[in-house]
Amino acid sequence: MGIEPGRVLVFDADDTLWENNVVFERVIDDFLAWLDHPTLDRVQLRAVLDDIERANTVAHGYGSKVFLRSLRDCLERLRQRPATEAERRDIDALAMALVNHQVELMPGVAAALDELAGRHELLLLTKGEPEEQQRKLDACGLLHHFQAAHIVAEKNVETYRWLVREHAVDPARAWMIGNSPRSDILPARAAGWRAVFIPNANTWVLEHDELDPADEGVLHLSAFPELLRHF
Repeated sequence: MGIEPGRVLVFDADDTLWENNVVFERVIDDFLAWLDHPTLDRVQLRAVLDDIERANTVAHGYGSKVFLRSLRDCLERLRQRPATEAERRDIDALAMALVNHQVELMPGVAAALDELAGRHELLLLTKGEPEEQQRKLDACGLLHHFQAAHIVAEKNVETYRWLVREHAVDPARAWMIGNSPRSDILPARAAGWRAVFIPNANTWVLEHDELDPADEGVLHLSAFPELLRHF
């Protein structure tokens, strides 16, 4: 598929431009081992945590602070009592990896963006806690490629329609590029955009969803640098 110049390419950030969820998964592995539950196995424990995270993201949003809250809520649900101060300290220590994590770009991202910026208008769209996401944006070294970067509370159909109005974009010219079916691909398609799906093996389970394999408006790629063959 060859795309003529002058498209608007909108990029997801976490787990598309850089690794993110893999760090959360490592903390979850440590947390489940620390729980050492007498009757539930890791799959059952993870189901409890996923249920709590699903509710907390609706009520409180995204980011490390909400994730930490979910770990504490999970402990309290399983033990049917409030967490002790010692337990809270242990969970805080497990989650320190999130605080200390450095932005690690996906292979080929910087070079690909450098070429794409000369052919198309590039925007960045990420969701999460504003201060936390801004820290990653400031540290990534990529912002000069983008005409604008937006941090939003949620990425749904209305978010994509707002971005069209904000930048006077023709939806037929817009492509959303990301790893999340739920936040990147499906709502962009519902807003009349086309999309590029670049799967990440570490995508958060709550971002999973089914994509229609017959949808010709979604381009499936296996790695970020493959964008250069299409755009």
